[in-house]
Amino acid sequence: MTDGPTYGFDTLQIHAGAKPDPATGARQTPIYQTTAYVFRDADHAAALFNLQEVGFIYSRLTNPTVAVLQERIATLEGGVGAVCCSSGHAAQIMALFPLMGPGKNIIASTRLYGGTVTQFSQTIKRFGWSCKFVDFDDVEAVKAAVDDDTRAIFGEAIANPGGYIMDVRSIADVADAAGVPLIIDNTSATPYLCRPIEHGATLVVHSTTKYLTGNGTVTGGAIVDSGKFDWSANDKFPSLSQPEPAYHGLKFHETFGPLAFTFHGIAIGLRDLGMTMNPQAAHYTLMGTETLSLRMDRHVANATKIANWLEKDDRVDYVTYAGLESSPYFDRVKTVCPKGAGGLFTFAVKGGYDACVKLVNSLEIFSHVANLGDTRSLIIHSASTTHRQLSAEQQEAAGAGANVVRVSIGTEDADDLIADLDQALAKATS
Repeated sequence: MTDGPTYGFDTLQIHAGAKPDPATGARQTPIYQTTAYVFRDADHAAALFNLQEVGFIYSRLTNPTVAVLQERIATLEGGVGAVCCSSGHAAQIMALFPLMGPGKNIIASTRLYGGTVTQFSQTIKRFGWSCKFVDFDDVEAVKAAVDDDTRAIFGEAIANPGGYIMDVRSIADVADAAGVPLIIDNTSATPYLCRPIEHGATLVVHSTTKYLTGNGTVTGGAIVDSGKFDWSANDKFPSLSQPEPAYHGLKFHETFGPLAFTFHGIAIGLRDLGMTMNPQAAHYTLMGTETLSLRMDRHVANATKIANWLEKDDRVDYVTYAGLESSPYFDRVKTVCPKGAGGLFTFAVKGGYDACVKLVNSLEIFSHVANLGDTRSLIIHSASTTHRQLSAEQQEAAGAGANVVRVSIGTEDADDLIADLDQALAKATS
C-alpha cells in the first residue's frame, strides 16, 4: 500500500504491508511457522544468496509474517524499510552494528531508559565502542561532544521514564553538521504521536514489545531506515560504503541506494547476530498495530486527566508529564508530538523511597511490572528496579530518583485509576 493513493494513518495501521494470502485467501496475515523455504531451482537459490533477488531463504533472515510487520512499521514511520528483531535492546545493537568499530563512540541523551544507559555505558565497551552522555536540552554541549570518532547520536522522542520531549530537529541539525546519523528511539511516542524522520532522524528504533503490540504478550524490536542518509559521503561508514568481503566485494550503498541500511540489517545483521523475531511475535504485533491510534488517543486522554489530578495533590511533590501546562516541555509537545504527550510519566511522592515502595504495594488496578505501553496501567519504582544499576547521579539525570515512581497509563476508566492512586497514596503517606 505504499504506491498509489495516499492513505491516512488509521487505514495504514491496518492494511500496510498486508494482502489476502494468495494460497488460501486468508484475510489476516498467516503465521508462517517455518524455518526454511523451497527454492525454485539452483539458479534461484544462488540469486537469493548473492542478494541479486529478494525472497525467502531461512527464517533467521526473513519470514513472510515478519516481512508484513516490517513494511507496516516502515510505512507508519515514513521510512523506506525496516528490520524486525527479537527485542528493543536487540534493535539498538543492530542499529549501531553497521556504523561502529573499535575506538568509535556515540553520543546519547542522559534521559534514557535505564537498560539503555547500561547497554551504552557498559555492554558496548566489549565491542570496543564507547558512549558520551549529554543533556540534549543543551544543544551546544551536544555539539561540543562530537569528535572525529563519533559515529551516531542517540535519543528518545519521549524519554522513559520521565516523559520528557526531545527537540528532535535541533539534535538532527547537530548530527547533519557532523555527518553522522541521528537514531531516535520512538517506543514511547509511536509513529502515531511522533514521526522522527520528518524531524530529521536517520534511523528510528522501537521496542515493539510496548505500544506497537500494546497487550504485553511478546517481545520484539524494529529498526526503521529513513533512506535519506548518504552513507558514501565520507569514509566513516565502510560497512555500507566499501566492498563487503562476504558478498564478493558488493557495496551496499552503491548497490541498494536508499535501502542500503535495511539490506545490511538483514544480510549481515540478522545473518551474523541472529537476533531474529519469531513469526508468532510478529503476528501479535500486527494485530496490535491495527488499534494503535485508538489506544494512543485513550492513553493520552487518561494520562492528561490523571497527571492534572496528581499535580494538585498535596501528597505529590511534582509530576513530569509534558502535557501539563506547567511542564517546561509543554510547548515542545505541539511541534514534536502534536497528537499528545503520550501515556508515560513520573511523579515524586512525599516521603521518598519508603513511601514509593508503600504506594506500589498498595495499588489494586495498577500492575507492578517492568514494562510499559500495555492497555493495562502499570507502575514501577525505577530507582529500585529498571534503573537500579545506575549511580544516584545517573538516576537523577535520567529522572528516576529515589522518590519517583513511573506510571504507564492504560486504557481503563480514568476515574477508576484516580481512585486507585488516591487510596494508595493515603496508605503510602499516612
